[in-house]
Amino acid sequence: MNEDLPVVYISILLGLLAIVAIVLLRQIIKTRKTENRFSKLQDKLKNQKGTAQEYYELAVIYLDKKLFVQGIQLLQRAIKLEGELEPENRALIYNALGFAYFSQEQYDIAIRNYKEAIKLYPEYTIGLNNLGNVYEKKLLVSQALDCYKQTLQFDPKNPIALKRVKSLEKRLVIN
Repeated sequence: MNEDLPVVYISILLGLLAIVAIVLLRQIIKTRKTENRFSKLQDKLKNQKGTAQEYYELAVIYLDKKLFVQGIQLLQRAIKLEGELEPENRALIYNALGFAYFSQEQYDIAIRNYKEAIKLYPEYTIGLNNLGNVYEKKLLVSQALDCYKQTLQFDPKNPIALKRVKSLEKRLVIN
């Protein structure tokens, strides 16, 4: 039994190292794809006019990199081309703008953009949850609760809305 113990330990260690290597390799591949797409979109949009979708894609990459000002500029360009987009896709752009402003703690502008997203696509539960979140940050509990309840009308099993409604209702009862 004691002779097998080092083999078991080494096997476990090699298994763990293999798992870490696979996870790391997947992350490297994902990052490379993102950087390649980032580079191609940047080059294309520098030299010629792009589509709203291309501006949106590049803006999302900027937002992921926490470069909010550049992301906002690209999203605003996408909105100017919004005539070529369906309302649901325009709602995505306004939601991303709301996120960018929310991340910069410009809550009133974020609210305006989230509301525009919801106006374009009333069943947009992500936009409703985001609007509820910004209302919570501004300590507007009843408005936040209304947003989360509206989310539940469209998606009764939405885990974020369920959790936030429960929490906010407790806060309203205490106050």
